Amino acid sequence: MRVLIADDSIVSRHLLDATLRKWGYEVVVASDGVEAWNYLQAEDAPKLAILDWVMPGLTGPEVCRRVREHATDKDAYTYLLLLTSKSLREDLIEGMEAGADDYVTKPFDQHELKVRLRAGTRIIDLQRELVAAREELREQATKDFLTRVWNRSSILDIFQRELARGARENRSVGLVLADLDHFKEVNDTYGHFAGDAVLREFARRMQSAIRPYDDVGRYGGEEFLIILPGCDPTSTLSQAERMRVALSNEPMTINDRPHLVTCSFGATSWSPGSEPSAEALIRIADNALYVAKGQGRDRVVYLP
Repeated sequence: MRVLIADDSIVSRHLLDATLRKWGYEVVVASDGVEAWNYLQAEDAPKLAILDWVMPGLTGPEVCRRVREHATDKDAYTYLLLLTSKSLREDLIEGMEAGADDYVTKPFDQHELKVRLRAGTRIIDLQRELVAAREELREQATKDFLTRVWNRSSILDIFQRELARGARENRSVGLVLADLDHFKEVNDTYGHFAGDAVLREFARRMQSAIRPYDDVGRYGGEEFLIILPGCDPTSTLSQAERMRVALSNEPMTINDRPHLVTCSFGATSWSPGSEPSAEALIRIADNALYVAKGQGRDRVVYLP
């Protein structure tokens, strides 16, 4: 783990540097408070910092206060340790109130410093684990477990937000409802594991075909909803056709054999000037999809 040492004393810096490197830390060195503050603002800032109390430019407590006040990412915690010759209770309270997590008095005892740094490392590691666990829970709550695209509730929320944004910014929003053709036959012929693999590959191809700011979600079963911000009728139809080709131009491998899987697409779009109703637009896209199925599948039908 990287540790920042900030001390205006050359002797103290060298002693700390040698000690921390001996313990296996990667050390970054600053000679005053301003330099320390600049290091701690960097994108790859050290998560542990040992700050001398009295330094030119900014004192240790002033650096602590700035770090806490300017923390934009609440998940990226920095453990701050003050190095001080002050021993009065009032001074130590001042340092802790400035945002320091702990302190070590000068001249420092190596065993004491090692123990306090170990405590800081545990806190940083626990913070990372908590963030990772939270992100995993968020992923589980918003993504479809099989295809890893948005689940039904998430894609509907995204659609509502894009319609609201379209109304604010006076721009169209395209909507496509996609349904795999003869998917039941895939399950019946090759088994449900093969069907799951087809769904995952379909989702992958759709994500590759859409733009970075488009969204795709599993609407239910083998149906997927695709949101196309800024797309008028012409561009919605064009985008849907591109997705259709992305699926039909290359067979999928099912049980080591090539199998052509196609999809029908029902498309519509909302344009500024009318009431943005998600429910009504999904109903229109569903009707368009029904027409596409009736016309022979593997096609895009657009309904206004």
